[in-house]
Amino acid sequence: MTSSYDVVVVGARVAGASTALLLARAGLKVALVDRAAYGSDTLSTHGLMRAGVLQLSRWQVLPEVVASGAPPVEKTLFHYADGDMVQVSIRPSPGVDALYAPRRHVIDRILVDAAAAAGVDVCHGVTVTGLLEGQDGRVAGVRATTRGGVDLEIGARLTVGADGIRSVVAEQVSARAERRATAGAAALYRYHADFCVAGYEWAYGPGVAAGMIPTNDGQTCVFVSTTPSRMRELRRDGTEQAFETLFAAAAPDQVPRLHMSTPVGRVHGWGGLRGFVRRSWGPGWALVGDAGYFKDPITAHGMTDALRDAELLANAVVEAAAGVRPEADTLAGYQRQRDRLSSTFFDTTDQIAAYDWDMARIRRLLRQVSSGMTDEIEFLERLPVRPGSGTNAQVIPPDRALARE
Repeated sequence: MTSSYDVVVVGARVAGASTALLLARAGLKVALVDRAAYGSDTLSTHGLMRAGVLQLSRWQVLPEVVASGAPPVEKTLFHYADGDMVQVSIRPSPGVDALYAPRRHVIDRILVDAAAAAGVDVCHGVTVTGLLEGQDGRVAGVRATTRGGVDLEIGARLTVGADGIRSVVAEQVSARAERRATAGAAALYRYHADFCVAGYEWAYGPGVAAGMIPTNDGQTCVFVSTTPSRMRELRRDGTEQAFETLFAAAAPDQVPRLHMSTPVGRVHGWGGLRGFVRRSWGPGWALVGDAGYFKDPITAHGMTDALRDAELLANAVVEAAAGVRPEADTLAGYQRQRDRLSSTFFDTTDQIAAYDWDMARIRRLLRQVSSGMTDEIEFLERLPVRPGSGTNAQVIPPDRALARE
């Protein structure tokens, strides 16, 4: 079975669904494929920062997140094992009344549904097995197989890899890592009911961190994180014991709250992976989300990065399709913008993920994270709201669509 599109996006999570949504609203013919089932869950810290909430508001999908029951987050608390606690109120701004931390099966589904409503052809249960190559040497789409064993060829002028850390698209085009982190932490997390949280709560102790993030269904995602070697050592006495020990080291004053809550489900683990920044474009292809840029989850900025970069990439693709600038120029500009906005986060996250800081240094590092978030939101607030970004209005004339060049 063969079909043709302007753009095929591989990966229907936050980055991929958002990119497909924006491109379809601009008038491009888009396919969105994912090997997972519709509405499935995935590992996540859940927390959206101000820039991420702003994006959802600009795209007019934030009301769906609010309606999902994800509780509004109006303050952030920083707990330090030396007894200090700092509270930061979330100041309302245009488009951002509060922050939210939706479960991934909620936010991914909302964005996929919005993409489908914009005209994207969405296919779950489709595994990409390779890339098509055009006569000019460009990537020309994907080869894939459905869960039922049907082979597909999806032709496209542009193939976007939004398929995560172990991206098939990145592997197939040999996208090199231009930067690599030096550290990668290990984490454990579980959901708890009846865990009374004031907002986003982060805790830091010597060589360990924890977080308490309110999410859907009245539950709180509670995580602990440390170095992989320390995690392996502690888990020899059992995963539950490791979780308790690390939480007590990061947030000793909060242990009674943990014990008064009700665990929901088992403890999940993350083995740790060092961050990277890959080259994220080439002839007929581009990468977005974790496929192109990944950092340790400790700063809880992954979903916000994905939403930001989806808009940066979509703007670049739309400019090329409209004939404003050559594709190579717009995609190179996309990567430069992404890297500039990500540099502080990448470096600072790498230092935090090493867990070799003392309490004074972790405070300095967290202030650097805050500064980077301020720069990011100021940049996004200056972006023009492209016609079609919040509606289905076309900005690409039908005769200029990529597949028909």
